[in-house]
Amino acid sequence: MSSALLPEVAPAPTRRYDLDWIRVGAFFLLILYHVGMLYVSWDFHVKSPRIVEAIQPLMMLTNPWRLTLLFLVSGAATRFMVEGFAARGGHPGRRLAGSRLLRLLPPLLFGMFVIVPPQSYYEVLEALKGLGVADPAHSPYLQNFWVKYATASGNWCDDTGCLTTPTWNHLWFVAYLLPYGLIVALLVGLGGRPLGALERGLERVLSGWGLLIWPIVWFAVLRLTLAPLFEITHALTDDWYNHALSFSAYLLGFLIARSEGLRAGFIHMRRPALILAVLGWAGWATYAWIWRADDAVPPETLRMAMRLVYAVDQWTWIAAILGYGARYLNRGGPVLRYLGTGVFPFYIVHQTAIIIAAWYLMPLNLPLGVEAALVIVATFSACFLGYEIARRLGWPGLLLGVRPGAKPVRSNDRSTSDLAQARV
Repeated sequence: MSSALLPEVAPAPTRRYDLDWIRVGAFFLLILYHVGMLYVSWDFHVKSPRIVEAIQPLMMLTNPWRLTLLFLVSGAATRFMVEGFAARGGHPGRRLAGSRLLRLLPPLLFGMFVIVPPQSYYEVLEALKGLGVADPAHSPYLQNFWVKYATASGNWCDDTGCLTTPTWNHLWFVAYLLPYGLIVALLVGLGGRPLGALERGLERVLSGWGLLIWPIVWFAVLRLTLAPLFEITHALTDDWYNHALSFSAYLLGFLIARSEGLRAGFIHMRRPALILAVLGWAGWATYAWIWRADDAVPPETLRMAMRLVYAVDQWTWIAAILGYGARYLNRGGPVLRYLGTGVFPFYIVHQTAIIIAAWYLMPLNLPLGVEAALVIVATFSACFLGYEIARRLGWPGLLLGVRPGAKPVRSNDRSTSDLAQARV
């Protein structure tokens, strides 16, 4: 970290259009991934009766790294926020903490009690339908649903367990960003020295092939040690493998966002990273396909080897995306300015929109491709509608992640730090 960053005034941030585009693209991929969850055999809140296992290898193309990439890019955006706060004076650590609380806590709470409840409603409705309950929508189990949801008194249980409410479901990402941002705010409040030492160390360690090797080693160590002990729960308090993975990616993004040397390194290593990424995906997807049955027990040696392959898959896709993004995604424009602010409310709204659209489209027995396309169209329509409403609400727009006055910018000289403040 630049020694000028804290506590002195930071230099003017450099615009990073590539990170902006990557963030937008990663969120859009996430929306498509969640649509795909309707049609694969993995658990989801509602499921299509027409499962297509053959698309699972395609889903695995993004499964190992999509959210890790989002945490990394969110950490980079936090870096530009800090520099913007420092440039305007005041205490950047305190301002970052206040910004994270203001921007993340309201949409998280609003999401848990307004956006997410329909997901749980249709999940219970589908379970009742599967149990053969006549007229499940008018079942006693769903009477006063929101009150039962909010007070954790629904007692919605079956042989596989109970539905815990209130819940944040897909908004776990927001729930995790909040403490991560507060931890970084605390480190920034220490004067920047710990972060500066980490940044200088990373620039040395991640030079040359180290840019691929050492993150793979880190991900493999996590996969071999913490992953077998701590199942991913998204529950915040007991999710230690996920925290180790996600916070390390967030902190890495924060530390490398301003490094021109590492940016050049990603560009230089983009081709070998892509080759390794494709090989890693092919190996992992093949393994997961062959051993996909619930009662399948692969040999322990193979399982250990696949954890290393998984780590290769995780990091090399991220490195390839950062490299190709830095090389080719260097232009902004009105589309990026619009979507850059919009992807956070898109994220908040999208999963509920998917579930509602799917619930009402699936009984029509449309051709599967038509049905999936209509779910996608309905979901993006709901996302754009939610964003446009939030932009016009002023302070209440914070409930959908849009700060007051956040409008697409017309000038071409807006700094990245200013742009980042309109985002997660």
